[in-house]
Amino acid sequence: MEETKPWIRRFSRVGYMTKGIVFIIIGILALLAAFGTGGETTGTTGAVESVATMPFGRLLLWIIGIGLFGYIAWNLIKAIKDPQGEGKDAKGIVKRIGYLVSAIIYGNLAIGAILLAMRQKSSSGGGESEQEISARLMEQPFGVWLVGLVGVIIMVYGLYELQSGARLKFMEQLKTQEMNAKEKSAAEKAGRVGLIARGLVLAMIGFFFLRTAWTHNPDESKGVGGAFDELASQPYGMFLLAIVAAGIILYGIYQFIRGRYERMNYGRQ
Repeated sequence: MEETKPWIRRFSRVGYMTKGIVFIIIGILALLAAFGTGGETTGTTGAVESVATMPFGRLLLWIIGIGLFGYIAWNLIKAIKDPQGEGKDAKGIVKRIGYLVSAIIYGNLAIGAILLAMRQKSSSGGGESEQEISARLMEQPFGVWLVGLVGVIIMVYGLYELQSGARLKFMEQLKTQEMNAKEKSAAEKAGRVGLIARGLVLAMIGFFFLRTAWTHNPDESKGVGGAFDELASQPYGMFLLAIVAAGIILYGIYQFIRGRYERMNYGRQ
């Protein structure tokens, strides 16, 4: 089997950690909003835009933009070379397509961060909104069905992440033999809560797309920020938002752990 170069593995590990930074920012902003001390309910693009207002924001944008390409690279390798042995059956193909879609999404985010760092975009970190994506899909033949399909895929993936967190399935992808007891406990706790929180948010986003298909109204489509707003509008909404925001922060921490201990099966670990 062809080996992935060691520098690519190291770059991929940095990519996971960079993704972790983005989700920690998302969680902190939502947590501040829940406590009424500033912040905002936003997704990955909004988190990147918020970095621009921070001290040394331009440098941080460069770090995020370049670092995310490590995550993108590993997703492309998983999609094309299949180092994790997902296979070519229906389940394996779906997973590998998911890796490819993830590479595209984070590629868009990385390019947006770099453009923002270059001051070529003044107010946007790049990428279309969920409403714009839905509207564009609905213009296509069978567009309503496409939007519904997107909703189903997102919801199913969200439920998959939720059960992976609840059942600790994610630990199978980590080199637990290299962890001490405290590191393993931290990975289990951060991964479990983080994946449950992100799975819930993704399931909500999928539901929003399904509602768009049902109502034929692109405005019904919402992303992470919309899911946070929906939680906040419920009874005890600020409490619910705070819990999920804390979970998203833990998801970001889990990405750091993945960066250190993810199994990358080409060549030496």
